[in-house]
Amino acid sequence: MMSFKRQFSWVLLTAFCVLMLFLTACSEKGDESKSDESVFRYPLPTKIKCLDTGNVEDVYGMRIVSQICESLYTYNYLKRPFVLEPLLADTMPSVSEDKLAYIIPIKQGVYFQDDLCFPNGKGRELKADDFVYSFKRIANIRYASANWGGFKDRIVGLDEFREYTKQFKNEFEVDYNFEIEGLKAIDDYTLQIKLIKPWPQILDDLTSAVTAPVAKEAVDYYQKDIIAHPLGTGPYYLKTWHRGVYLELAKNPTFRKEFYPTEGTAEDADAGLLVDAGKTLPFIDRIIFRVIEEDQPMWLLFMRGEVDIAGIPKDNFSSAVDLAAQRPTEEMSQRNIQLSIFDMPSLYYYGFNMKDPVLGKNKPLREALCRAINCEKLNELFYNGRWRVAHSIIHPLMNEYDPNIINAHYMRYDPEEAKRLIVEAEKINGGPIPELVIGSVGGSTFLRQFGQFIEREIENVGLQVRSDYTDWPTYMEKTNKGQHQILGGGGVRFSSPDALGVLSMFATKYFAPLGNYFFYSNPEYDKLFDQAEVMFPSPERTELYRKMERMVLEDYPAVFTNHRVQYDLYHRWLKNYKPHPFLYSYMKYLRIDTEEQKAYKDLLKELKKKAKDE
Repeated sequence: MMSFKRQFSWVLLTAFCVLMLFLTACSEKGDESKSDESVFRYPLPTKIKCLDTGNVEDVYGMRIVSQICESLYTYNYLKRPFVLEPLLADTMPSVSEDKLAYIIPIKQGVYFQDDLCFPNGKGRELKADDFVYSFKRIANIRYASANWGGFKDRIVGLDEFREYTKQFKNEFEVDYNFEIEGLKAIDDYTLQIKLIKPWPQILDDLTSAVTAPVAKEAVDYYQKDIIAHPLGTGPYYLKTWHRGVYLELAKNPTFRKEFYPTEGTAEDADAGLLVDAGKTLPFIDRIIFRVIEEDQPMWLLFMRGEVDIAGIPKDNFSSAVDLAAQRPTEEMSQRNIQLSIFDMPSLYYYGFNMKDPVLGKNKPLREALCRAINCEKLNELFYNGRWRVAHSIIHPLMNEYDPNIINAHYMRYDPEEAKRLIVEAEKINGGPIPELVIGSVGGSTFLRQFGQFIEREIENVGLQVRSDYTDWPTYMEKTNKGQHQILGGGGVRFSSPDALGVLSMFATKYFAPLGNYFFYSNPEYDKLFDQAEVMFPSPERTELYRKMERMVLEDYPAVFTNHRVQYDLYHRWLKNYKPHPFLYSYMKYLRIDTEEQKAYKDLLKELKKKAKDE
């Protein structure tokens, strides 16, 4: 294992090189402060693998493509509780009495962004057929979409279409004129969806950029390179992607008329969130996503005013946030930096590969690992005590959360019990437990320190363990193929307040890459899941969800560690920022006060002079 001294030296060198690279990248794009354009600068903690909506499977890629591509429905930006509303759909759908047929009118006058794939480079109008094609494309087995699980066994004829595509050598040979009963364009502006069985979450699922329409012309033109050419109907288009460094989005000049909300909560007016009510969107001219894998270069750029919003590194938290008062410190307030705190509907875990011959058939070993890790201490050391410790899999924000689950103590820390369980585990194994291997992302100092903490916790109960570090794309590739023994520091952000998305992570039919990265399989659980997924909200469904939750916990397929509580700092010149746990496409609502942004350097000089005088 690398010594601390060598780690520290490597980190300093990496941080310096990364910072110089970003400053160079900025100079290549020109001095933003001399431009009249408004530019939103957002840090990304990892490299981006794919920007093809049909195959995006991580929150960072989703955050980018959601500014470019649009879905049929969306969540209202300001209203709470969360309200669904049409986006590319013209109205909410007409639904048959048996809940098996949906008629969705498509908004007219919506155009794809201009692109070389179209005649004369001019984007054409969106049609209902584009949705039919896009859903079929995800079903195409030769396309190998990571998002097929969301459509599997849902739409009449779509699984049969998937079988039909097996005869072709590659995805581009498939004839999309192959008709299926469940997906039809009744006319240019009317989409019909027929279901095999009720799909209670269908409208929530149709808010995802995964379901955004893709122009067939773009896929035919770019083929495999479509991952770098996202093309949609949204307010921004991809202008530049410098792999591993930055991405630049620019305002779509052909974007239709869309307006800032005129209604919100009672607190929104006081917070200035309705100042722009009724104004044309989007406000920002360009969005720069910078890949900054190390915390300290990101923090330095934020404090210099070269990044507009930032999470807070653990080593800077006490100087940035008055945790007791839940507000920025005086130092931050003097810089006109503001704080946002919100619950993220998420789940973080160390997952066990249930196909692994050592872990999969040894429940006492899995339970021992759960007892070995002190999640309270982990939260204090790495998240400054600000995240929630996970006691289960269903997040407290979700409708079916069971407040009594904490009393079951499934994830309790008890190293002595862990040692007793290991004795039992060794009997099942027929001898000592071999060295365990954790597959982890290791792109930053934070992630390496996090991994070392987990290793020490496991070693303290008498087990041998090491971490295998890779970058994010490699980690996900190995995860999808079931090549990790233990998934290190995995996490998922949920896209809906319905807990079915959580429960689907443990259904056999959703084995990776469809979401069940643990390869957990329980026939009784699968039977209950099939029953639950067609039920609409009711006390009976809540009871069933909670029963399934406990079945998972009693099998210990992972150490469930935390739920994220997001602390964001942002400069006061960033207007209209209101975190939404289920909405990715929020950047069109943001506005930059460019005068205040330009004045920041003078403010820093003034504060520096004041500190020197004191």
